[in-house]
Amino acid sequence: MVLTSDPSTQPGVRLFLDSADRGAWERWLPSGMFFGITTNPTILDAAGLACRLPVIADLARDAFALGIEELQVQTWGTDTLPLVRNGLALAALSPRIVVKVPVTFEGVRAVAALHREGVRTTLTAVYAPHQALTAAAAGADYVAPYFGRMGDLGHDALAAIVAMRDILAASGRATRLLVASIRSADDLARLAAAGLDTFTFGTKVAEGMFSDENTANAAATFEATAARGA
Repeated sequence: MVLTSDPSTQPGVRLFLDSADRGAWERWLPSGMFFGITTNPTILDAAGLACRLPVIADLARDAFALGIEELQVQTWGTDTLPLVRNGLALAALSPRIVVKVPVTFEGVRAVAALHREGVRTTLTAVYAPHQALTAAAAGADYVAPYFGRMGDLGHDALAAIVAMRDILAASGRATRLLVASIRSADDLARLAAAGLDTFTFGTKVAEGMFSDENTANAAATFEATAARGA
């Protein structure tokens, strides 16, 4: 049995950097903004990394050395058995690893099995409110809806995610809504204003959180004033 525990169960904002690029980690993680890192096989591939246990073990070592609380890594396999087997192997690397699983029938069965073994999990690739209820019932620690992709499909993504929030609140379970596929800092602000507090996003959005011309001008003025007094 793999027993893990959430290192930080208190409420509050959690930001995750959606990247497996070590250079991006070195730039952004020292900012102190990020609770953790999220990855999946596609993100690993974009960073030139194979979805293999030894590769992920090295990646996890480097991630935790940078001081994050959680690393979310996706298990793989088309059936429940390999999803569980690979998920257990990932969780055994560190108690701070959360195992991601797509919200398919086989994936939900895998999450239930991993939950019984004490492994923390995220049900991912979520597009519909009822899938939040599925995640809570299966014992997932997080459920990750794809905000931007839902909008691409013509859905009212904000309304759907607010419905997920309400479903989880009514369920009485501790499943946390982790909003993914965020395209801009404005998206983050809209979601936060609607009561969401847990997000994962890439470096473009991270840059956007600091790109305000008025702030840059004010900072330049402060520095110019300070230089005149030197």
